[in-house]
Amino acid sequence: MNTTFYLIRHALKQKAIGDVPITPEGKIQAKRTARALANLPIAAIVTSPLRRAKQTAEVIASTVQTSVSVDHRLRERANWGDLPKQTFEEFVAMWERCTRNPDYRPPVGDSAKLAGSRLASALVELAGTHSPDSSIVIVTHGGIITDFLVQMIPEHQLQVWHPHFVAVQSDLVPECSITKLVYAEGRFQMVDFASVVHLQGDDAI
Repeated sequence: MNTTFYLIRHALKQKAIGDVPITPEGKIQAKRTARALANLPIAAIVTSPLRRAKQTAEVIASTVQTSVSVDHRLRERANWGDLPKQTFEEFVAMWERCTRNPDYRPPVGDSAKLAGSRLASALVELAGTHSPDSSIVIVTHGGIITDFLVQMIPEHQLQVWHPHFVAVQSDLVPECSITKLVYAEGRFQMVDFASVVHLQGDDAI
């Protein structure tokens, strides 16, 4: 028995400080993602509490016809605006330091290791509370997705998807990409990584 997870980065967000919404283009991305999931037997949709993730999840839910729940463990390791008066340049420097040193605990938010661990705990808990062979959509953030993968998937397996996965992890998860995982017998297996095939095309939505 296993659980299938679809890890989805939120749609394109507004470029501003704080808990920002998705853009009109992001809403189109979310609709295309919903369409890609529409024929799958989705048992649950769980989202980060941040606005951009919740809005993406709501668009998906309207097509998939599954309710949305919020789990704070899916929040990004840090968000620009969490630390008062922090400039964007300072935020990026803090972020990059956390990525280089997963144990580093920034002045606000979590270390990369802690962020990855809380996503793992959320997934294991969901697997235990849903029926065997369930499929669950997780709407979260690019950073915590790679924080989780770097911890839970052996590096040689990550290198199948990119030869320098760990070094360039911050650039590997586009908005509304889908990473498919299977959890079975206490282990995670990555079936597909950061796929954006469903976002291609210029068809009207």
